[in-house]
Amino acid sequence: MRTRLTTLRTLLGVAVLALALVSPASARPNPAQAPAADAPATLCAPAGTLHGPGGQRASVSLCAGSGTPTMAVSAPATCRRSACLTSGTWTARRDGTTVASGPLPGSQAYPGPGTYDIEADVRVRSAPADVDLHGTVRATLTLTAPKPDPTHSVTVDRSTLRSDSVTTLTYTVTRDSDRGDGSARFGLIGEEASGVELTTADARCVNPLTGRHPSKTRQLYALDCALTDLQPGNPATVVVRVAVKGTCSTVVSKLGYWMPQGQAVYTGGMLVGPTIGCG
Repeated sequence: MRTRLTTLRTLLGVAVLALALVSPASARPNPAQAPAADAPATLCAPAGTLHGPGGQRASVSLCAGSGTPTMAVSAPATCRRSACLTSGTWTARRDGTTVASGPLPGSQAYPGPGTYDIEADVRVRSAPADVDLHGTVRATLTLTAPKPDPTHSVTVDRSTLRSDSVTTLTYTVTRDSDRGDGSARFGLIGEEASGVELTTADARCVNPLTGRHPSKTRQLYALDCALTDLQPGNPATVVVRVAVKGTCSTVVSKLGYWMPQGQAVYTGGMLVGPTIGCG
């Protein structure tokens, strides 16, 4: 019996000694393993309280989403004993420079991680309508999610149009990601009242049809192209003829594309392409 107790004490001593000899560094995270990037998220902060006659009051927050191609900004508000509707405009500044702005609620391209001073001109109404307030609110939000890598890009070989002239523009649409597929909708639009005309010999493009059936009228100031073979290493080129009348017109471009999420209805993305000025 004594021999067994002695052996047990010896084994326990060896185990304790072995634990004591383990380097404390072995229990620490490996510094070479960087922390995972923040997932897309929405950050909110109190932005101010609006007051009105008769005790009207609304507490307003400002919220911004990050980690996706767009930064969505909203201004939820709390009214006494009722739901609130908020509308207005917002401006986001980083290091004193305006980087995004738009209507409330609304989205702009996500500028990337950083600390943003967001100011909003807000109107708050309640339902039922016993609150109707207007004012300016402010909040500082620090967004940490990285800016997503671009999946598509659009370039063009010119930057300026001239009145009373015809210009040929060559657009290049590139898909840089292995995610998604080769389908995309590329659109161009000029200013309707200017009389500008956008035409092309590319069979993938049409001027949009307007009016009720059987109308055959088409919008010559706009062009819609269905691209189906975009692949990394295989960009698409679209050549467009722009006829500008005596009134100048800019031409803006957008690209809508599909991203894989099974049968999810709300998927895909929209990219703002180059704007061609006129002078």
